[in-house]
Amino acid sequence: MTTLEGEPATDPVRWGILSTARIARQRVVPAMLKSPSTRVDAVASRSLDNARNFASAFDIPKAYGSYQELIDDPEIDAIYNALPNHLHVETTLAAAAKGKHVLCEKPIGLDLADALRLKDVPAGVLIGEAFMIRHHPQWHEVRNIIASGRIGDVRAVQTFFAFLNVDPANIRNRPETGGGAILDIGCYAIASARLIFDAEPLRVMALIDRDPVMQTDRSASITADFGGGRQFSATLSTQAFRHQRVGIVGTEGRIAMETPFSAPTDEKSKILLDLHGSGQAAETITFPPVDQYALQAEAFSRAVRGTGPWHYGLDDAFANMAVLDALFRSERSGTWEAP
Repeated sequence: MTTLEGEPATDPVRWGILSTARIARQRVVPAMLKSPSTRVDAVASRSLDNARNFASAFDIPKAYGSYQELIDDPEIDAIYNALPNHLHVETTLAAAAKGKHVLCEKPIGLDLADALRLKDVPAGVLIGEAFMIRHHPQWHEVRNIIASGRIGDVRAVQTFFAFLNVDPANIRNRPETGGGAILDIGCYAIASARLIFDAEPLRVMALIDRDPVMQTDRSASITADFGGGRQFSATLSTQAFRHQRVGIVGTEGRIAMETPFSAPTDEKSKILLDLHGSGQAAETITFPPVDQYALQAEAFSRAVRGTGPWHYGLDDAFANMAVLDALFRSERSGTWEAP
């Protein structure tokens, strides 16, 4: 946990897991168990059997057959909300009303109007949007390189993010629950572009192709104007070969990220820094294996206990959501839209 600010909490945060979703089972809970400031004490599902099976797999002491039972548990300090997108806001509000801090899966809501309801969260309750990439050392290094001026002024960011999922029963392919490429993976593309430019886009445009049966946005090409000649473009797809990359081009160099969003936990990650151009060798910067989900859990737990900062609050979540909204408006209008 040496890449994180602050210190581990002497009193670990007691977490409850809201939902037995795959992201919780495969990624987040195994990562939380690596975090010294974190204890996983309870899990909830609409099915008590599912909750008990999940709890058994991770030696979690308590299992609940309803979400409200977990939210009402006075011995839980924080909730990890892994429910489908359309349930994020209402369950986060319910947990916050009980004084529980919430780390909510992205996107924070279905749209900006939905997300803005979180302004009613009581004072002193921490709400975080779970963009785990922000805690990976490769992204810290990218920001450091840009801030140092080594690649000059950043002019362009180009992103590709795709996977193949054509199962109509999958939650990612159901429009009524917030499925589709823009909400599922476009949120990462936008959040990372805002991180790189350290700014908000002035206007955006989207070309979207919808699945004729499921009606989700299965492919999207998006463009954002960050002003001052700074441009962002991305291709997103939920029905293409699994692949991801981010390219950052400045006036004096470029950075290439091979696994910007799904960095492996069991092998090194690397980025390429090119300051010489075509035909010349780029510098390879490597990072030891880390679990970005564990770093995220630790950072949030430290913030809950006051031993470290949490840099991305609700205002950041609202700003990201506003861009996603503008992309959908652009689909309808066929022109630029301002977030």
